[in-house]
Amino acid sequence: MRRILASVLLLTAFATGAHALDSGGTPVVVTPLASRTTTASGQPITLPRKNVQVLVSSYDIAPGATLPVHRHPFPRYAYVEAGTLKVTNVETGNSNTYKTGDFIVEMIGQWHQATNIGDGPVKLLVIDQVEEGAKNTELRQ
Repeated sequence: MRRILASVLLLTAFATGAHALDSGGTPVVVTPLASRTTTASGQPITLPRKNVQVLVSSYDIAPGATLPVHRHPFPRYAYVEAGTLKVTNVETGNSNTYKTGDFIVEMIGQWHQATNIGDGPVKLLVIDQVEEGAKNTELRQ
């Protein structure tokens, strides 16, 4: 019974952002940043059907810069390390604003664009899940 209780407490610590211990007894802090089942536009998150490849990139977007209208055929996730980014779905006109510390689950297959609306650069850590060899950004012609 004590083992079960200890396991539950350890799992609770990880789930709530409390302290846990590594194998040597050193504290490890786990802070959940996001848990999502849908994209920014409310679509269910779906993965590529075959040969998934994970791509990780960093983006630096200058103040006032606007990315071209584009879409992603596969899931894309971004963590905002710095700055303020406004993402607009050009099909619906709906916008979301993300700031330092926010996690973005980008819309899939919908045309959108992003603008740095802050005074400093936007820094993003971007993770794509694509079919092996595929690109995850299509520009609108």
